[in-house]
Amino acid sequence: MRAVVQRVTQARVDVAGATVGEIGTGLMVLLGVTHDDTPDVADRLAAKIWTLRIMREEKSAEDLCAGILVVSQFTLYGDARKGRRPTWTAAAPGAVAEPLYDHFCSTLRTLGATVAQGVFGADMEISLTNDGPTTLVLEL
Repeated sequence: MRAVVQRVTQARVDVAGATVGEIGTGLMVLLGVTHDDTPDVADRLAAKIWTLRIMREEKSAEDLCAGILVVSQFTLYGDARKGRRPTWTAAAPGAVAEPLYDHFCSTLRTLGATVAQGVFGADMEISLTNDGPTTLVLEL
């Protein structure tokens, strides 16, 4: 499982012109799932992100009760090392990835996070204001 985590002052995801998820100050998480990911991996990554001290004054999203916007992003497993056309073979198919994406979001909620989500597999428009800028790539 791979995540791009950005500290934001606001983030929003729109589908077909309608806002489906929105947060104020918090974390924007682009989440990619690969073939061998499991619910345990999702649990560990969710806990890591929730307690990661990347908010201002070395606080975590947990410390601030900050929102988290999670968007599925299979392209995080794109491979463009050869040629000009990326391959997506390392990304798990939707039937595998969607339940793990939902599990990841559910785990964050269980930990106490207020979670907004994109729509799995949809064509989404994401807008955000990166704070810092602070962006990390995490992989478990």
